[in-house]
Amino acid sequence: QVQLVESGGGLVQPGGSLRLSCATSGIIFTVFPMGWYRQAPGKQRELVAQISSRDTTTYIPSVEGRFTISRDNAKKMVYLQMNNLKPEDTAVYYCNMPSRPFAWGQGTPVTVSS
Repeated sequence: QVQLVESGGGLVQPGGSLRLSCATSGIIFTVFPMGWYRQAPGKQRELVAQISSRDTTTYIPSVEGRFTISRDNAKKMVYLQMNNLKPEDTAVYYCNMPSRPFAWGQGTPVTVSS
């Protein structure tokens, strides 16, 4: 079965950085686009970054220039480098396929606060 395990979240001050990791299993990883979602309490889950099977990346405007999504096909991993974090980035972050998500993992919480 498909498994998605996120890690790397934590508490960071505004302006700080975090690198999130997503370990995948049960899929032919190289053929799938992948993305990072986030969900704040009481808010809709939103796709914030995605990377195609050909390494083309896209971002929502609020994270453009601050977040970088990448993938390592050999390791079946997806990463999200987050720089210059802002309080509004606080959320639980999930990895999944952008168009047709698999079953969701537990996510990794990110809290940006001074």
